[in-house]
Amino acid sequence: MRMLLPPIRARREIDKALTEFFRSHEPYDFQRAMVCMSQYYRLPTPKITWFHYLDWGKTAGRTFDNGQLHLVHPENWKRGRKYNSERQWVHMIYHEMGHYIFWADAERKADSFALRMVRGLARRSEARPPARARPIDMRDRVGLAAVAAGRDGRRRRVAAGRRARG
Repeated sequence: MRMLLPPIRARREIDKALTEFFRSHEPYDFQRAMVCMSQYYRLPTPKITWFHYLDWGKTAGRTFDNGQLHLVHPENWKRGRKYNSERQWVHMIYHEMGHYIFWADAERKADSFALRMVRGLARRSEARPPARARPIDMRDRVGLAAVAAGRDGRRRRVAAGRRARG
């Protein structure tokens, strides 16, 4: 699967802003990174809710299908974790944004999928005969074969009788 990513210059800017936010906790840095990613993908900036911990410290972030992200703040990321590095926090942000980007606007994607599935069907279906109301099941096939064999057997017997009388 091909994945569209922002150009390297924009990715460096996003990464630098997230790193600065982890170090200084200035909301402007985080907002700048989120706006840059959202603008590239033409999505609204996600609504972020900060937490001390999620799922008793097991989960670092959670993305919901309504576009809301629950994230562990960097101040709390540093406490009580075995792996509490800056890079892991930044990677967690990218991971949750990946969920947000690929879940965004599900209704439009579903409508587009449905439209593409039926595109071109009407023109081709007019030339074809209509399909059977129900598929032939195995019992029907066996029955048809028996009927065909019975007819052939009867024909053979009748023909043999005529020859014998003959």
